[in-house]
Amino acid sequence: MNFGNNLFQSRKRAGLSQETVAEKLGVSRQTISKWETEETVPDIYQAKKLAKLYNLSLDELIEFDVDLKEIEQVIQNTNEEKEENINWTNAWSKKYPILAKYQKQVNIEEYACKIREMLIKLQKEYGFDTLDSMLVLKDILYHEWKDKKQ
Repeated sequence: MNFGNNLFQSRKRAGLSQETVAEKLGVSRQTISKWETEETVPDIYQAKKLAKLYNLSLDELIEFDVDLKEIEQVIQNTNEEKEENINWTNAWSKKYPILAKYQKQVNIEEYACKIREMLIKLQKEYGFDTLDSMLVLKDILYHEWKDKKQ
C-alpha cells in the first residue's frame, strides 16, 4: 500500500473528512487531497500532526496496513459466543477450496489421533489447558509451513 492511500485509509478510519483534517492542520482541503493522491507529501511536522490526529504512531501512519488493522480489530472484537457460530472451514474454503474437499480424501482419524497425542503431551509437559495446547500446535504448524515456503 502506498503512503497516499495510507493517509486516506487512516483518515477514513478516524471518521474525519478532508475538510476537518485541513482545518485542524491549518492547510487547505486541496492540500489533504494532494497528500492522499501523492501529488505532494506532508512535511515531517505535518505527518506527525496527522499521526496524532489519527491516533497512530508516525511509523504506523507511514506503514499503515488496512487489512492487518481490520483483522486485528475483528480478532479483538470476537468473543467465544460469536466464534461458536462461525464455520471457519466454510469461511476459509472460499479462499482455499481444499478445505471444502479434503475430508473425502484424507484419513482424518489417523491425523486427529496424532494431534490428540500432541495436545495431551503439551498439557502434561507444560501444564497448558486444552485451548492453549491447540493454539501452540497451530502456531508451530504455521511456522513450519512458513519456514518451508521460503
